[in-house]
Amino acid sequence: MSRVRCALPLHVPRPAGPWHGVRENLSELGNALVYTTWTEWLPSVLTNPRLRALIGSDWNRYRRTPDAAVRHRFAAARLLIKYTAAAALDSPPEYLDLAYRLGGRPYLRGFDQIEVSLTHTGDVMAVGLSRTGRIGVDVEFADRFVRLDLLEARLFTPAESEEIAGLPESERTAHVLRLWTLKEAYSKALGQGMRLGFKEFGFSLGGRLRAPDGSAATRGEWGFATHSVLDRYLLSTACHDAGLSPAGDTSVQTMLDPAFLSAMNPPTPDRTG
Repeated sequence: MSRVRCALPLHVPRPAGPWHGVRENLSELGNALVYTTWTEWLPSVLTNPRLRALIGSDWNRYRRTPDAAVRHRFAAARLLIKYTAAAALDSPPEYLDLAYRLGGRPYLRGFDQIEVSLTHTGDVMAVGLSRTGRIGVDVEFADRFVRLDLLEARLFTPAESEEIAGLPESERTAHVLRLWTLKEAYSKALGQGMRLGFKEFGFSLGGRLRAPDGSAATRGEWGFATHSVLDRYLLSTACHDAGLSPAGDTSVQTMLDPAFLSAMNPPTPDRTG
């Protein structure tokens, strides 16, 4: 199996796009990654007359969130998921139903082959989609202060600690943050979150998954990548190839049974409340 490639992150500053590249990446690479800031999407939260239909089953949670900033960030993140999936699936975003697995991981009801991962910190939020297997994304401040001694005891394998010690001191913090986001992304992809012991797996300097002793832990079915976005964040992705169908067409009309597609079309939404 050739090594899985994770898509480059695409900056989408508003619901109108630009969305070119999302379907192409999902078709060619099996995954897509989009990032933005919640403040860029805030005008759509405040002014979109279709907000209730777009948020869908999360509407009550949105309305009951007392803090305005938290409420608006929540809505912006749900819009980002819906519009990203809509661009990938060639579907109106209102027709997509967002639900949650145990632990809070989002998924698109009726699209079992499409995996979704959401991450946010500070002002930035990102969504990863995959049609070939698991995906996890994680974002962190690139200049976050870290205590290397404390993190080493909790997060790093012996092989990673040895490599960190061998780096110039000026490069250690950046490498530690990269490892941290990669481990978060991988654990999210597995659906484990912080339940997965971060000392139980590691990464090489080149971003390959390794066992605690430094030996290879994958045969190419996983891909990993870290990128700098907006000049102040690190965004990492973990992508898996489960050997699913390589068919590149991801439109709703061909992925879903016609009867199910018809049943998905909702009636005109109630815009009151």
